[in-house]
Amino acid sequence: MFRLLSNLLVVCCDRWRQQLCAVIAIGIIVVGCLGWSFPAQAAASAAASGNPLAEEGKTLAGRNLTGAQLEQAEFANADLNNTNFSQANLVGAVFSTSTFTGTVFRGADLTQSIFDQVRLYNVDFQDANLTDAMLLRTEFNDVTITGADFTGAILTALQVKQLCAIANGTNSQTGVTTRESLGCRG
Repeated sequence: MFRLLSNLLVVCCDRWRQQLCAVIAIGIIVVGCLGWSFPAQAAASAAASGNPLAEEGKTLAGRNLTGAQLEQAEFANADLNNTNFSQANLVGAVFSTSTFTGTVFRGADLTQSIFDQVRLYNVDFQDANLTDAMLLRTEFNDVTITGADFTGAILTALQVKQLCAIANGTNSQTGVTTRESLGCRG
């Protein structure tokens, strides 16, 4: 947990981001100490609200969750391979140590979401809104980001460089270009 805190502070380079990240990191530690995990309570809560996560627990591979309302959902150690989250509301969702191959987030709202220790292979973020998302220790491999909005997202310089190499398009909801949202040069 303390390694996560130190990594989080390293990622945040601006003074205001350092302060924000310190508050978030403390929150993550507190939540972690309280037993933050996906299974029992989250599944029970999801079942009560009609959330599709309750049906299959941590395995959502191949599911079509187009347009699903999954605000603040938690996906810890989840199998999300080939899952379709197109147009889904994933505001504040947490994806931690989950697997993503062929996953589709086309047009999804991932505002303020957290991706931690995630490897993304052949993932489609076309026209997704990742405003203020935290993409900690996330690997991007053969991803599609055409029209994705990363405004205010917390990324490492290496991630930004990698994504700028493939960035193009304008987000249809925010009107922001992908290159502008990443701060790409040239």
